[in-house]
Amino acid sequence: MRIAIVNDIPNVVEALKSVLAQVPDYKVAWIASNGTQAVTKCAADTPDLILMDLLMPVMDGVEVTRQIMSDSPCAILLITDTVNGDTSKVFEAMGYGALDTIHAPILGHSGQIEGGAGILEKIATIGKLIGKTSKPSGRIRERGSSPSKFTPPLIVIGSSTGGPQALAVLLSGLPANFSAAVVIVQHVDEQFTSGLAEWLNTQSRLPVKLAQVGSQIQVGQVLIAATNDHLILQPNLSLWYTKEPRDYPYRPSVDVFFKSVAQHWTRKGVAVILTGMGKDGAQGLLSLRSTGWYTIAQDQATSVVYGMPKAAVELKAAVEILPIEAIAQACEKQLLRSIF
Repeated sequence: MRIAIVNDIPNVVEALKSVLAQVPDYKVAWIASNGTQAVTKCAADTPDLILMDLLMPVMDGVEVTRQIMSDSPCAILLITDTVNGDTSKVFEAMGYGALDTIHAPILGHSGQIEGGAGILEKIATIGKLIGKTSKPSGRIRERGSSPSKFTPPLIVIGSSTGGPQALAVLLSGLPANFSAAVVIVQHVDEQFTSGLAEWLNTQSRLPVKLAQVGSQIQVGQVLIAATNDHLILQPNLSLWYTKEPRDYPYRPSVDVFFKSVAQHWTRKGVAVILTGMGKDGAQGLLSLRSTGWYTIAQDQATSVVYGMPKAAVELKAAVEILPIEAIAQACEKQLLRSIF
């Protein structure tokens, strides 16, 4: 895989080079020290992946991501110095097409690198998304006892590349008295899920919280997957996390969650697949449609990456294909029709 580095801090560049050198198949395509250089170099020589700094001179990572994804698109992994700072910029860049984000590696005085293993894991996952296939395996271990007698109306949503902005548009269109529960699986590293929930809270009239082990699904509340393990619905209708399937490239997986909902949620609901690279969620959406759920895929025109919705459409898993601005209203309409 040919990988470019965009960073203005020499120590971070050297650390990234050392990390990439651990894998023989990874080659440094080029290095840029500011955003303008990155845009120019990417147009002349588009790599498989860019490790993109978020805060840079001349042009920041958000604008670089926007221009590259518009003119010479490729996979982008954001490398940040801090999780807590500039959260809005992280999700703005992801809205333009950056795939994920992770801490920058630290090069110690002795030459030891901290954080390299996590970066290599992210790169390996992205490698599968852009050129390899992987099938889920293993069984979900279920916990809990008797299911709740009441199952509220439920909206389930899966998203990836471009998802934060799409989710913001969708959630902002739901009223404060929305009479359904919402559960979201967004492909994002667990270091950033808290920031994502906080940011979405500023866009939504409904409270957005991280799904915890044992969380109950409640009307008027948005829950979002919080870890790199897969979110699942248990037979007792509480939420849980599982590491299985371990070799699945999408973590957390929309497919794994959707299929658990199809298996255990007795009331029919609405399932939505939003923008994203790859095919995660398509099979799960089909499972839900086959059990009577109303299923929606975001259209190509409003998707940052028309991968996941396209896969769902090709499987005939979607009842409707809609622009992002129309999906909230469609969810409300299904509630009014009482198809649940």
